[in-house]
Amino acid sequence: MELQRIADGLWRWTAQHPEWDPEDDEGWDQEVGSVLYAAPDATVLIDPLVVPEDDDAAWAPLDDVVRERGLPVVVLTTIEFHSRSREAAVRRYDARDVRGDGALPAGVEARPLPDAGETMYWLPAVATLVPGDRLLGAPGGLRPSPPDWTGYMPRPLEAPELAAVLRPLLELPVERVLVSHGEPVLTDAHDALARAVQRHGG
Repeated sequence: MELQRIADGLWRWTAQHPEWDPEDDEGWDQEVGSVLYAAPDATVLIDPLVVPEDDDAAWAPLDDVVRERGLPVVVLTTIEFHSRSREAAVRRYDARDVRGDGALPAGVEARPLPDAGETMYWLPAVATLVPGDRLLGAPGGLRPSPPDWTGYMPRPLEAPELAAVLRPLLELPVERVLVSHGEPVLTDAHDALARAVQRHGG
């Protein structure tokens, strides 16, 4: 695993998802992204995936940051399907497992999207939004997830409905969006988000 430095105190890494299916047309890329954020009072892991979980070498880059900072570790999960290596990270670092908007570290804000079954996380100090499945990387920017990704919900969302759910995020001064699926948007992310919402009718 290699940590990509995005900004001061902010890193992203990718790992091969063990459930990746190359024959799934509406699936995701083999590599999915996770985020490490150096909050003032904690080291935060968002949707962490470490492969293989039983290999100390795979954890070494995270171990180094956790050890250097010497602060408690908090694990955040954006969406129920992103359990990934959450439990392994909680055990390894004696971390707090926080879901939704409960007891967040300083400098981390939850942006719950109950109609979309997800909580995104906003990191104002680095102007970064971290979504789970509802915003995906796309050529030249971002796109909402396809309708069948919400098929498990009591009321699945068509593209215009999901775009409308995402529209309030435009109130944030977003400079970066660190998506889990696809390439992150590291510049002009607010414009990319606005285009995605407009294109899908939100």
